[in-house]
Amino acid sequence: MTMDGFEEQLRTGPGDHAVPDISEAAAAAGLLDVAFTTVPSPVGELLIAVTPRGLVRVSYLDGALDATLDALAARVSPRVLAAPRRLDPVRRELDEYFAGARRRFDLALDWRLAQGFGRRVLQATAAIPFGAVSSYGAVAAAAGSPRAARAAGNALGANPLPIVVPCHRILHAGGGLGGYTGGVERKRVLLALEGRGAVTQRR
Repeated sequence: MTMDGFEEQLRTGPGDHAVPDISEAAAAAGLLDVAFTTVPSPVGELLIAVTPRGLVRVSYLDGALDATLDALAARVSPRVLAAPRRLDPVRRELDEYFAGARRRFDLALDWRLAQGFGRRVLQATAAIPFGAVSSYGAVAAAAGSPRAARAAGNALGANPLPIVVPCHRILHAGGGLGGYTGGVERKRVLLALEGRGAVTQRR
């Protein structure tokens, strides 16, 4: 089957009953580069997406499904298809994390949406363990530029893999919450889940 046979069904929502058959046929034909689904969570509905390399996107949807898919199509591949079963391992680990039964993620990650210094910042952030916190300056230093705390903050604000790459564990040097791509209330919830409920926003 050619790509033309799937174009009208690309990005079909996860609730469409035809999706599993379409996604498996597309994968078998080599026409599925990005598989996605949406999942509920205690911090809102998430879009999760994988490529053959690994998890490439976790996004707080907030009603922006089309925009998120458009960005994936532009930056990764236009062959984007809802394929919920291919996301089962990611969904399972997220469920375990939110239930308090998982302290680290064991998922292959596709880092292509972050480059250069930003990728190094995110990789340093990924090494921060559950229940621990760090600072913008510390991750900047770990990424090779100790004076680039502001640039590290920008990289964390553009984190394509929140929760799994735990940018919520990065605080101001004085201990204040700082910013967060999904909003500081979500950051507060994630920190509380990890036993850091006393952290407050810096004034």
